[in-house]
Amino acid sequence: MPKTRAQKEETVRSLTDKLGRAKSVVFADYKGLNMAQLSDLRSKLRQSSAEFSITKNTLLKLAFQNSNLRHLVSDIWTGPTATLFAYEDEVIPIKVLVKALKDASKGFIKAGLLEGQLMDDIQINRLAQLPSKDELRAKVVGGLGAPLYGIVGVLQANLRNLVYALDQIRISRGGE
Repeated sequence: MPKTRAQKEETVRSLTDKLGRAKSVVFADYKGLNMAQLSDLRSKLRQSSAEFSITKNTLLKLAFQNSNLRHLVSDIWTGPTATLFAYEDEVIPIKVLVKALKDASKGFIKAGLLEGQLMDDIQINRLAQLPSKDELRAKVVGGLGAPLYGIVGVLQANLRNLVYALDQIRISRGGE
């Protein structure tokens, strides 16, 4: 049953709100993915505070024009389009989507938005290869901690050498 005008207007309002709240948005062609794959993808994306929705291109285009992104022009409005809205982390949901499309060997990335900048499919795929925020934080902490571990090792070596020297003196004097 077709949607009424009121339902379509509500959908456009909802999409406009999502575009405003999302830290990153990716538009993908989902053709070829079956319902089980789409459901699995949606559940994985929900775990990373993201949403994957399929809407008509005309409604998505209206929401795009109603948002503060209307100045961005793109040719993504052809063919089936699914939209990924990432609300917390910008990169992790993109990684999940790119991996799912690659594993299924179906569908492809059309374009995306990151901090109000339009990105093409090549840039989105590169973004998906970046380490996550947590991985980057771990590398920074490890890099900051490495000199400290080195200093501790050097100080422990001096104490250890002193103990070995004292033990050798004790043995040379005939002690047990």
